[in-house]
Amino acid sequence: MPRESGRNDARVRIAHLAARLMAEDGIEDYALAKRKAARQAGMADTRELPTNEEIDAALRLHRQLYHEQAHRSRLRELRLAAVRAMRELAQFNPYLTGSVLNGNAGKYADVKLQLFTDNVKAVELYFIDRQIPYRTAQSRLYAGEEQRTVPVYTVDDQGTEIEIIVLSSRELRVPLRTSLEGKVIERAKLQVVEQLLADT
Repeated sequence: MPRESGRNDARVRIAHLAARLMAEDGIEDYALAKRKAARQAGMADTRELPTNEEIDAALRLHRQLYHEQAHRSRLRELRLAAVRAMRELAQFNPYLTGSVLNGNAGKYADVKLQLFTDNVKAVELYFIDRQIPYRTAQSRLYAGEEQRTVPVYTVDDQGTEIEIIVLSSRELRVPLRTSLEGKVIERAKLQVVEQLLADT
């Protein structure tokens, strides 16, 4: 029993250290935050790391204690940027994902959108036609069991980066994950994000 209790204490400590790293240093990658937190705590055994949900809970507590007003203000700014971008890109069926959706966005967070269209190239042409500066990259996602490499466009909205992943329309019906064993990526349509903004 004492050993079990010690393991739980370690998980809680790592969750709070990881939450602090995410809140203060702008780390968005849970796995990276866990590894850094485990090193800071002097934990060699990484089999008992906290879940992302445990870190989310610690992150909410951290923000309530130290940054509640600043966090609420930043989250509102990011959701406003998300709504602007989603309205602009309405023809491509945009969905918001990530920390701006779930409310855990830190001070360095960017807005993450998924677009669903039958003509992936049309998104880039849209930016070119409107002379919107953008950067391109690729990302790997799992659609069900199948790995996909998908285009990513990054644009700037008044200092906030909008990261846009472009997917085919049929992938809207498939659960998407960032890794094979990871959680399904949550996403929300414009009307839901507008309501979140009203509630922020």
